[in-house]
Amino acid sequence: MTLLEATSELGGKSRRFTLGAQRIDTGPEFLTFLGIWEEYLGRWDRLGGDNHRASEIVDLVLRRLPELGTYHYRNEKCSLPVEEGHPWRPAWERYVAINAGFGPDVTLLLTSDWKDPRIRPVLGRIARLARLTAKGYLDSLPWLPKGLREIIGIHTLDAGASPRDAPALYASMPAVIATDGAWVPEGGLYELVLALAKLAEAGGAELRTEEPVERIEPGTVFAGGSVYEADIVVSDLDADRLDTLLPSARASEPKRLTPSGMALYAVLAKPLPPEVPNRTVLLPAETDAFFSSVASGEEPEQTLVFFNHYRPGEVYPNEKGTLTLQLAMPASGRSYDLDDALVVREMQRVEESLGLPLPLEGYLAEHFVLDPAYFARWGSAGGAMYGGSHPFWQIGPLHRPPYSDRRRPWLWRVGASVHPGGGVPAVLSGAMISMSRLLEKLDS
Repeated sequence: MTLLEATSELGGKSRRFTLGAQRIDTGPEFLTFLGIWEEYLGRWDRLGGDNHRASEIVDLVLRRLPELGTYHYRNEKCSLPVEEGHPWRPAWERYVAINAGFGPDVTLLLTSDWKDPRIRPVLGRIARLARLTAKGYLDSLPWLPKGLREIIGIHTLDAGASPRDAPALYASMPAVIATDGAWVPEGGLYELVLALAKLAEAGGAELRTEEPVERIEPGTVFAGGSVYEADIVVSDLDADRLDTLLPSARASEPKRLTPSGMALYAVLAKPLPPEVPNRTVLLPAETDAFFSSVASGEEPEQTLVFFNHYRPGEVYPNEKGTLTLQLAMPASGRSYDLDDALVVREMQRVEESLGLPLPLEGYLAEHFVLDPAYFARWGSAGGAMYGGSHPFWQIGPLHRPPYSDRRRPWLWRVGASVHPGGGVPAVLSGAMISMSRLLEKLDS
């Protein structure tokens, strides 16, 4: 078994950089649905028998974050979970009571094939959600304050969709994650990629970097000037990019794309005020206008902002603090820098919301920017995070394209554009389902 990676490092959007002698990880900020990672390790053990145990190969130390973040919507602010004494606390507790119990159900649903009889009662319980879309479900809860409804609804961006276009189950995710926890590996999220690489090598895989795949034919893969014989090909490329490498290749681009992003990563020249939380989320004042803009490929007036930072010694073995500023952007393939008008406006919003005594740039030492042009280089068209957008019934378990290709029985798919949404858990769980089907087919 040979793994071919186009770049110099494994991980895709999850990468590790050294900036000013400090460690910075890009991509996902934390891990949710811990049961999916535990299921992955359990399946690895069962496939490997008594030869190796995953716990003997990887030692991932996970730290639970105290909260999902502090959220700002217009002039309102709360943390998730909503803190004691906040006017929204009773509504939050009522919402959690209805939705938090879906955690084990979602874990089972994400890691099980649709033919698995165990998921039938799960589907029955999830069917109790009051409407088909996240917006429909949230609108059916009239006791939920508008601000809190917007904060909960913005999480459908994890599916690359607006609340109008995402399944209702995504409107339950903030309750589940706030209850079951968000976790970050000690040393940074990229430790998870390193753990997966160790497991792959222990399982007999050869990992080859800087070998971009140039063409795929039945039985043969052409990559980096080399030719590889292959009975089975498993691709994690964006679905539309994969199509251009296959026989009868055709260049295609989805009519609509999921959003992209611009991310600023920096080492701090001076510490942020002690009252600034580790994670802050700023919602656009008009969420419908924001989702409409990114769906049409136009820059929004205001966007969704994630502001994350760690102080020296927090999670990362760094002597200086680090900062990440992430902005949701249309999948335009554009390059951005700190002088772009939208970036300037959003940095000012961060300064005002956090009450910073200095402009944000005054806290930055060395920094770099990843933008839609960067993500488009190796990923989907325009840098779209999850490739093309789909109707809500084709997001999540009923995704398109499917894992396997009837016209090409030797080709299988994994990755974010095949099973969009949810970051690391969805990618891991989709890979487990796809490979379980492949192993079952090989056994038969």
